[in-house]
Amino acid sequence: MLGSRWAAGKDAASAETHIFVTHYHWDHIQGLPFFAPLYVEKNQFQFYSFRSKFLGRDSLKQVFEAQMALPYFPVDFSAMSARRKFREVGGGESFKVGNNKVTARWLNHPQGCLGFRIETPAGIVAYATDNEPGNKELDQSLRELAVDADIFINDAQFTPTQLDSTRKGWGHSSWREGVNVAREVSAKTLVLFHHDPDSTDRIVDEILRDARGEFDSVFAASEGMVITLGAAGEPVQAHMPGSRTALRREAQFRACVSGVTADGQKFEEETIVRDLSLQGALISLKHSPRIQSELQVTMETPGAEGVQEMRLRGYVVRLEEGVERGTTAVGVVFTD
Repeated sequence: MLGSRWAAGKDAASAETHIFVTHYHWDHIQGLPFFAPLYVEKNQFQFYSFRSKFLGRDSLKQVFEAQMALPYFPVDFSAMSARRKFREVGGGESFKVGNNKVTARWLNHPQGCLGFRIETPAGIVAYATDNEPGNKELDQSLRELAVDADIFINDAQFTPTQLDSTRKGWGHSSWREGVNVAREVSAKTLVLFHHDPDSTDRIVDEILRDARGEFDSVFAASEGMVITLGAAGEPVQAHMPGSRTALRREAQFRACVSGVTADGQKFEEETIVRDLSLQGALISLKHSPRIQSELQVTMETPGAEGVQEMRLRGYVVRLEEGVERGTTAVGVVFTD
């Protein structure tokens, strides 16, 4: 999916693309042979990762070649016609990519893992994939990675209870650990990442609700989500992926919406919901609710037994200027 979206948005003259590979476990590399832009001759890619003690020199290139070797894949590595370069980096190393400074840090995960800190003119993004708390040196490394980050993307695969018991030593973290680190290092927004494959969307929503109870600005990552850094002092906004809006239908439901405005005032407002999906809605309001605050939405829905009420709970993920003057278009993701 990423390859398709990436290719669709590219111009004919393709600039070099930089890809950071955190480690060599299957769930982080198995998509590469299916990444369509790697088979386009005009494209250029620069890959970054570390030298594995198990593989030695050119570790990442070896991984690419091995997973595409016959009979594991229909074509071998040579079928990728894009220009490819590989750079080995280590924990603590910093380098420039255009106007951005990138710093790599070691994380606590079996067979080694790197996190990346990207300092851009728009702000700082810290990407800390698979990591588990408990190693003093690497816990400090994680904090150095995330200090003052505008966006801190952190492993949240397990619940705190799992991490303390049945999943201890598996190399992953929890939402609570992410909240604790974000608070300690003054990160502005926490993004929960690396959800457990056994977690349903509802479980992820429950984890997100728990995290929001302890930290002001939290999102749960989803495929295709785009997070935009705002100007200084403005909140981060998340744009939901197409997969979360694919079931959207035009509608006109009378609704009552209650929540909290940006200045902390409670409000209740009658409105019409015109854009509705099974996961969320775009609602036009005269009030401007606080980003990431919870909303209660009560809608009147026609049915065989007459008009009925449908009560939904969700949180605000996006705010835009409304079509009608004096209104705000509020993007809501429903959790209940």
